[in-house]
Amino acid sequence: MIRSFLVVLALVLFLLTMLPLMLFLMVFRLFNPKKAGRIAQNMIAGIFRIMFFLAGTKVEVLGRDRIPVEGGVLFVSNHRSYFDILTGFTYTPKLMGFVAKQQMGYFPLVKQWMDVANCLFLDRKDIKNGMRTIQAAVDKVRDGVSIWICPEGGRTYTHGLTEVKEFKEGSLKIAQKGNVPVVPVAILNTEAIYERQRPRIRPAKIVVEYGEPIYLDRLEEAWKKRAGAYAREEIIRMLTRNRELLEKGR
Repeated sequence: MIRSFLVVLALVLFLLTMLPLMLFLMVFRLFNPKKAGRIAQNMIAGIFRIMFFLAGTKVEVLGRDRIPVEGGVLFVSNHRSYFDILTGFTYTPKLMGFVAKQQMGYFPLVKQWMDVANCLFLDRKDIKNGMRTIQAAVDKVRDGVSIWICPEGGRTYTHGLTEVKEFKEGSLKIAQKGNVPVVPVAILNTEAIYERQRPRIRPAKIVVEYGEPIYLDRLEEAWKKRAGAYAREEIIRMLTRNRELLEKGR
């Protein structure tokens, strides 16, 4: 439980001590939203690195050179743990924000940091609000700010490391309407940090791999209307390959 306490304490101290900076960034983004977003993302990545260290987590990152350098992209990943968000913010080099569930916006200070860091909140029960969120994400990727979404629609609670629920095809409309590539991301073993033995946090090794970008207009006709399924298959392939490497390294 000591690790759990230290991880939570680190986050709380960050939220409290960085309150003046957060307030400044909320004003600064009115004049330069990209610069404010980059500063916020760097600050968030910094505290997340500390949290990974306190959790005793070892992270292996593969394929970052596959991420397009120019313009926005849509990152799509599997989702098994709260630590997936930490992984994305910490190890993705591009300016980006997450599409998070509406409930994440209920936490004071957390919501404000997420707002500045280009995050959007999706209400899956309200179709109109959901469409507005998707359109906001389209506007961001068109403007060069990448977006990360987990198309499973929630975390997958299983012990099978390569199990991924069906993707919601509508999630990839962000890439289609924004005319940007999709980068599939396979995140392996993050649930070993917390979800498997909650509320305890335990040391674990995780592997995150960025796949080859998928250009939707270049897909075969059979896949164009099932781009989510195509990205999911790519993620499962990466998970399967990396599971073997993870198990050999234990």
